[in-house]
Amino acid sequence: MHKDDYAAAVPFYDLWHEDGHVPMVRELLPLLLQGVRRSVLEIGAGTGLITELIARETPAEIYALEPSLGMRSVLLSRLASDPSTLRRVTVLPYGALDVEVDEPVEAIVMISVLQSFDAEERAALWEVLARQLEPGGRLVFNWRERSAPVPGDLEVMGSYQVGRHAYEVAGQVLEAEGESVTTRFVYRVRQHGVSISEDEVVLTNHWPARERLVSELESAGFTPEPAPEGMEVWRLP
Repeated sequence: MHKDDYAAAVPFYDLWHEDGHVPMVRELLPLLLQGVRRSVLEIGAGTGLITELIARETPAEIYALEPSLGMRSVLLSRLASDPSTLRRVTVLPYGALDVEVDEPVEAIVMISVLQSFDAEERAALWEVLARQLEPGGRLVFNWRERSAPVPGDLEVMGSYQVGRHAYEVAGQVLEAEGESVTTRFVYRVRQHGVSISEDEVVLTNHWPARERLVSELESAGFTPEPAPEGMEVWRLP
């Protein structure tokens, strides 16, 4: 059974990410998927915020890969509200390194997922994704250079009012070494300022330098294409 590291984050996920990268992706991704009509593989679909966007902007069949049971449950509930979308989205309940679609796709979309893979896993990831793409297919993901994080105290990163409750996300960098950053996240629900629910997760993410990322992708046979700031587009020749 897959360990669900993201279960505690599920109730907070849409609230927090609507306040983060999702608006930018909604603005930029449609341009990067122009001409895609047959098939898209989405790596790390989460609760379906980007899946909805892909379905709205393309007529393609979508493979939405999401290993987290909690995230996948929300994704399927979201799809169930639109029968036409439900018919063309296949939800894959496993990790990116295990994906094998029935036939190569036109595009792969990967939003705020890459940091989950360390250097060794990324080498395998590029090979797996290259096998899923048809010749000339495009790999689209978001990425930006980050300043070196510094360990510090727990700080509130976002707080969202839901009825009489405040849903609060706090974070704290515990350790940073090379490209690896270990962060503690605390998810709280407050009522009248008092915590009535609290869950804690410690995750290690990986943020390679751009030169390293470029080298890995080129070694795997991908070539870069122009993309707006914050996004990356790579194609198979």
